[in-house]
Amino acid sequence: MSRMTEFDVVGVGLNATDTMLLVPHFPAYGGKVPFLTEMYSPGGQVATAMVACAKLGLRTKYIGTIGDDERGRIQMASLRGSGINLDHVQQRPNCPNQSAYIVIDQSTGERTVFWSRPDCLRISPEEITPSQITSAALLHIDGHDTSAVEHAARIAREHGIPVTVDVDTIYPGFERVLPLVDYLIASSEFPARWTRIEDPFDALAAIQNEHGMQVAAMTLGPHGVLARAGTRYFYSPGYVVDSVDTTGAGDVFHGAFCYSVLQKMPLPEALEFSNAMAALNCTGSGARGHIATVDEVRQLMARGDRRSRPEIAARLCSETRG
Repeated sequence: MSRMTEFDVVGVGLNATDTMLLVPHFPAYGGKVPFLTEMYSPGGQVATAMVACAKLGLRTKYIGTIGDDERGRIQMASLRGSGINLDHVQQRPNCPNQSAYIVIDQSTGERTVFWSRPDCLRISPEEITPSQITSAALLHIDGHDTSAVEHAARIAREHGIPVTVDVDTIYPGFERVLPLVDYLIASSEFPARWTRIEDPFDALAAIQNEHGMQVAAMTLGPHGVLARAGTRYFYSPGYVVDSVDTTGAGDVFHGAFCYSVLQKMPLPEALEFSNAMAALNCTGSGARGHIATVDEVRQLMARGDRRSRPEIAARLCSETRG
């Protein structure tokens, strides 16, 4: 029998307010190029994933810290406008919000990020209570403030609440978080860095076998996502869109994946759905450039224009035959 919960999903982790600079192309090292536009854009790993969840119709709660400067006010306004519950968001006095300067190459949509997060935004385990986590059916976390997200994930595990995680680099103490995770979807670099195994198939297998999560996966940018569940691998190629800005695509992927888990989609469908939603976000500017509706996502899934990594697809065929 399923638990009755106030929320479908709760997220514990980062938000950020970005300054976006659009340039016609990246200059050579040491060179100069005029920028075309400049704008503030709210983003951040978990906060953007939660905005995507809310857009998809989930009852959504966000737990985190926000600065009391102009960037913090922009972030709060964006989250409030998304209909997310913010009862346990702390606005820290005399503390600037996490920020990033993101330079976007107009010719490709790719971006380079320079970021800063002041220590006054750190959240401690004692600030997260069991009732904040058990109020939801699923917990989504990132790797920052590792002791706090470990605490949240431990509460979730003790109450049978599935945990999804978005991680892109190695954090001290993260080895205590991974055994509490049900769905790991990491950046393309993380599995090799964590395991020191360059082969992506073997690296995902090593992580899954060591920590026992249900799904271990890695996103591959425009080329989709590779996942391992049980002893099987699944590859979902990326969707082809007219990309304006790739900022936030991975965060939106995670929000869509949370939705897919709660909708009990089979893993291949969940990967396709999340891939399509991430691709559509790239058709707008900013981390929350175009968070699509379910209908828009389904339409892109039906169209079928894809971009794959041939060596991944070929290896998957060989694994399946084996």
